[in-house]
Amino acid sequence: MNIFVSNLNFKTNDEDLRSAFASYGEVTSAKVITDKYSGRSRGFGFVEMGNDEGQRAIDELNGATFDGKIINVAVSRPREENSNRSNNRGFNNRNDRGYRNSDRY
Repeated sequence: MNIFVSNLNFKTNDEDLRSAFASYGEVTSAKVITDKYSGRSRGFGFVEMGNDEGQRAIDELNGATFDGKIINVAVSRPREENSNRSNNRGFNNRNDRGYRNSDRY
């Protein structure tokens, strides 16, 4: 089971996350997601563990205080692709609103 953990303290590292879930069963992996440029934590991460153990961890850790913050723990869902972000790098695409390139100037 892949578990999503959010609202993590920015000082929390992979090993801290692993140890928090280890008391519920075997943790296959634990990863705090970091910014690719600064290397700082983005405040969320993922934990992989067995289904039964994972569900128990979710039930007991969701809303619990960890490293001074109340964390949110849930089953991880697949990431949804956002066509606007992937096609135009986060900027509004005028062509989506019916403009031709020559109409912009």
